[in-house]
Amino acid sequence: MQRLTNYRSLQVLLVIMTVLGMSYAIFFLQRYMGLMPCPLCIFQRIGLMVMGGFALIAALVNPKSIALKILLWVGSLAGIGWATVVAARHVWLQHLPADQVPSCGPGLDYWLDTLPILQVFKEVFAGSGECASVSWRFLGLSIPEQSLIFFSVLLLIHGLILWRILRPVLTIR
Repeated sequence: MQRLTNYRSLQVLLVIMTVLGMSYAIFFLQRYMGLMPCPLCIFQRIGLMVMGGFALIAALVNPKSIALKILLWVGSLAGIGWATVVAARHVWLQHLPADQVPSCGPGLDYWLDTLPILQVFKEVFAGSGECASVSWRFLGLSIPEQSLIFFSVLLLIHGLILWRILRPVLTIR
């Protein structure tokens, strides 16, 4: 069990989870099911890719320095933390009463072409009608609810990674 939960193995697990999550989103939901991602879904994917990128660097480099491990962990945590917050916001939008759902606005491509980036973030987080609609469910869960559960598991793995990083420091005393 110790070998399965060492620093490098946990980073590889995060990379594998990133590949599985992105494959599910792109190949199953988007290509097979024909569901196009809304702006909040795209932001969740970006967070997952950021986490996966930092985890890949950590797995390949396998740093010995605690400072570098913490730095890579923080980058990875920032990515998955971002994705989790966006997914939670998305779930909240989907559970609003119909009369409180924001109206559908122009697409993300239009916003990126015409607005400053900070305004794009503001518009995306305000949500739109397309983000509030539930187009498919699996086991009674909408896609953002599935994502929120998946990202929460990844956050727990980050907790285990932090424990693995700090354990040698804490046991020296």
